[in-house]
Amino acid sequence: MDIEFSLALPRDAVGIPMVRRVLGDALRSLGVAENCVADVLLAASEACANAVRHGGPANRYEVTAAIGEGRCDLRIIDKGLGLAALPDRYPPADMENGRGILIMQAVVDEISFDINPGRGTTVHLRKLLLWDDESAVRRDRVLATV
Repeated sequence: MDIEFSLALPRDAVGIPMVRRVLGDALRSLGVAENCVADVLLAASEACANAVRHGGPANRYEVTAAIGEGRCDLRIIDKGLGLAALPDRYPPADMENGRGILIMQAVVDEISFDINPGRGTTVHLRKLLLWDDESAVRRDRVLATV
């Protein structure tokens, strides 16, 4: 089963819990294992927080999700000024700011950035999905009857 959705959100932290709720509910409804759901939600939260923090002067950002074929693809798109380039070095893990990229890299299988200086940034996150045991049994029974 494929699920796709797009959310347009105010560039305010209030939208991040909404993204987490919609995305988490979609993944759980398909039977994705809870630890995998947690990884996707953590990465999405970090990317959204960066869009809120750095996506100005635009007042909105967008989150698109495509869940299917055993993976979750997320795009977090802002219309801010964008970075001139990705930093060559990321900050040490004990620093308070700048750890979001490190966190995202740690919990997803693929991460990429489309940076258009003056026009915005798109963060693309991809996670291969793991299934909980109960949903795998249900899915196998359904497929056996088809």
